[in-house]
Amino acid sequence: MAGLEFAPLRQWDDFFPGTDRFAKPDFGDMAKWNNRVVSNLLYYQTNYLVASLVVFLAVGFLNPLGMILGCTLVTVTFIGSVWAGENKAIIKNFKKNNPTIFVVLVLVASYFLISVFGDVMVFIFGITFPLLLILIHASLRLRNIKNKMENKIEGVGLKKTPMGVILDALGQQEENINKIADFISSKVKE
Repeated sequence: MAGLEFAPLRQWDDFFPGTDRFAKPDFGDMAKWNNRVVSNLLYYQTNYLVASLVVFLAVGFLNPLGMILGCTLVTVTFIGSVWAGENKAIIKNFKKNNPTIFVVLVLVASYFLISVFGDVMVFIFGITFPLLLILIHASLRLRNIKNKMENKIEGVGLKKTPMGVILDALGQQEENINKIADFISSKVKE
């Protein structure tokens, strides 16, 4: 964590312009959709952080105790799942073979723990709603050449950003960065 760096804040008109830069993902090609999501998560990570903080602080201001409880349970679930994914062979294999399902299971486990301890609505609006907005934006936002090139250029340093660390811990980053690099290489050759 000593070398952790923040990615630059992208221009807001690039982050959320009109509908011309958004399109429905190809639900039939999960690899392509996952690649789009990971690329956008890495490229717009600071914008996502700012937008999430605004929602998070608004909900936290309305119900601070519920937000602290929710954050604690989500953090414990996340850290526990990452630890189990690194130290338990069966979970490590499952995470490697099914990274998207692994992430969904972590979110479902977090929701279950919150529902047991109460304050489900705080969890939904304070934690899950920003995550849902991020997933929707990352799924619908078309990647442009600048996005692809920046991810390629920053590829080495992305593991040192907060989103890079999180995606790497969830088993989402390495293979997708390689896919991006292969895609860009093939486009450059054309």
